[in-house]
Amino acid sequence: MKKRLTKDKIMGASTYILVTAAFLILQLLMSQGKLSSTMKGFLVPACAYIVLAISLNLLVGICGELSLGHAGFMGIGAFTGVIVTALLATAVPNGIVRLVIAMVVGGVMAGAIGFLIGIPVLRLRGDYLAIVTLAFGEIMKNIFGNLYLGIDDTGLHATMSSAGLTLGAGGQMIVSGPRGATGITKLSTFAVGFVLILFTLFVVQNLINSREGRAIKAVRDNRIAAESVGINVTAFRMKAFVVSAFLAGMAGALYAMNYGSITATSINILVFVVLGGMGNILGSIISATVLYILPEAMRGLQDYRMILYAVVLIVVMLFTWSPKVKEAMSVVT
Repeated sequence: MKKRLTKDKIMGASTYILVTAAFLILQLLMSQGKLSSTMKGFLVPACAYIVLAISLNLLVGICGELSLGHAGFMGIGAFTGVIVTALLATAVPNGIVRLVIAMVVGGVMAGAIGFLIGIPVLRLRGDYLAIVTLAFGEIMKNIFGNLYLGIDDTGLHATMSSAGLTLGAGGQMIVSGPRGATGITKLSTFAVGFVLILFTLFVVQNLINSREGRAIKAVRDNRIAAESVGINVTAFRMKAFVVSAFLAGMAGALYAMNYGSITATSINILVFVVLGGMGNILGSIISATVLYILPEAMRGLQDYRMILYAVVLIVVMLFTWSPKVKEAMSVVT
């Protein structure tokens, strides 16, 4: 047991070191003008996807719950962040401070909705939980796709129909239904994304290595045995679910504030977790980075881009789940 804890600490420290080293190298390349504008544009979204992958791995890999609605929590954080920054545009002129507030509020909102959703949803397990969380993600996508929200001198105005929204003098539309949120002030930076990754690693790794984390793993490995020794299964599942939703909401706000406009979309973040390895935090970071940048880097191939991307996914999956590869990885770790 002591040997295992030492290995976990070494892996955790190595993850911090690798992430910091990657950040410093990229910063050095940017300062010397050796990164193209295209590559610079990848940095903030990659940070957001890394946070999403780590947070989902907490739920799927560590807790053992198959959730397919993580993009819904990301959307909650994204649209909440846009609304918060619009409301604070005059009161908080500093862009970084406004961004941090938006990320925190977006995370809290996603975590609160995660708690409310988790009360009925976490009674389910396996395929049933996957179906319900998938439905939640689609519901959130449709809500954001039909939401019209604006602000004027009298405050916020929201409706689910464009015909019912009238703004006074000096009014501004924040969310315009299918067009999504428009006129967003770009506040996100690579440095803030890096700090968010470190914060996510700190939260997730400390939770995993704590008493609560061991209880969550016990629930994952054998629910009946965990209940027999007095572990409150529902409470620990809820804790993992809410923390995961909170971090996804923060990532959503970071992602949204990197673009001039956003729309509600479905993202299969589970692919990052599966290919990176269930419960493997460093694997999630590498997988999220590679699988986000790869299709973007192949845009020049046009019609063949997604075909090649799918082939790469299949090859990586076969390689990763090969018995020989698993045996070699078990020897290393």
